[in-house]
Amino acid sequence: MAKSVLVPIADGSEEIEAICIIDILRRAGAQVTVASVDLDGALTITASRRTTLVADCHINDCLQQSFDLIAIPGGLPGAEHLRDCNSLTGLLQEHNAQGKWVAAICAAPALVFESHGLLTGKKATAHPGFVNQIKSGTPCPDTRVVIDGNCITSQAPGTAIEFSLELVRQLFGEDKCNEVAGPMVVSHPQ
Repeated sequence: MAKSVLVPIADGSEEIEAICIIDILRRAGAQVTVASVDLDGALTITASRRTTLVADCHINDCLQQSFDLIAIPGGLPGAEHLRDCNSLTGLLQEHNAQGKWVAAICAAPALVFESHGLLTGKKATAHPGFVNQIKSGTPCPDTRVVIDGNCITSQAPGTAIEFSLELVRQLFGEDKCNEVAGPMVVSHPQ
């Protein structure tokens, strides 16, 4: 059975992180839905380095759907827009309460997860400029990818491939992770 993943994006999302998450999970066979959180309902967003990304749908179209993973890219002001989206907040809190996978990278662990209580009592990492904002959990500033319970966090664009492969590992297992990483000529920690 295919795994389903929601990747929300907003104006100012970090494109390397968003694209790595989407691409690597699709290579693994996940059904990835990219959802814009634009207040006006626009599907096209301008990422942090002015790259144009087009979502599959709007976040409000996802409210009745079930996902195996919600993965949040960072970037500014993208992570702030994601933090401030009530529809996404509701999905994340429901998802977390059910013990399903939630993941965030860069500024998103601090700005999105910390802001909405998703890091309470958990170890987490974030971009070095934001990791000190993790107050309800235990910040791990020197760790590239942290897994604690159903929560996976990572540091920055430079850890995006490693982070995305970890998402594959957790959803599909080690063999699938190796199958995806091999042709990409990526080594990853075991």
